[in-house]
This record gives sequence, structure tokens and C-alpha cells, in this order.
Amino acid sequence: MTELHTIRCVGCEGGIPALSPTEVKKLLAQVKDWQISHDGKKISKRFSFKGFYKTMAFVNAIAWIANQENHHPDMELGYNYCLVKYTTHAIDGLTKNDFICAAKVDALGEV
Repeated sequence: MTELHTIRCVGCEGGIPALSPTEVKKLLAQVKDWQISHDGKKISKRFSFKGFYKTMAFVNAIAWIANQENHHPDMELGYNYCLVKYTTHAIDGLTKNDFICAAKVDALGEV
């Protein structure tokens, strides 16, 4: 099986179904500590840092990933944290792209 962080997102302009709960469960097992929303349409993870500068460096790294993959998260951030949320807005649900990007964000901590 190919690891999610090594593959690229596929463009999505809608017209495809969201992942099934079974597919979501399988992909969720491949990303560390990401949570699924109650409605099953988003995944999220909160990251904590020692200070604002490290938080912003992380946010900028996510921005770079988002532009490379053309798949953009919603983020909430403060002095020492960042909450990252992925969903595929075009279908109002989850696609494999959400999990690919989550895996790439997780890989930032492994560098």
C-alpha cells in the first residue's frame, strides 16, 4: 500500500460521491490522531507549539502544502496552537484528498 503522504491530490470540482463511512474509517487509520466530525464531513487535528513563531512557521508550511496540492484546509490558530480541518468543499464531504493532505501535515513533524 502506498503511504498517503507520498501521493498527490486529484482535482475535485464536484460531481463525485463523498467517501463512504467504511472508506473513511480505513483512511482515518492511516493518519495519526485526526478526528472525524459528528456529521462525518470533516477531519480535524489540533497541534500545539512553544510560541507564536513556531505556530506561524507551521501554518506557512501548511499553506505551501495546500498550494502544491491545490487542496486547502480551514484553520484556527492562536499564540501556541493551530486547529487544522479538512473537507472537500465541492462535495460537502470527505475525499481521499483530505487524508492525503492530513498525512502530509503529519509528516511535517517527522522532518
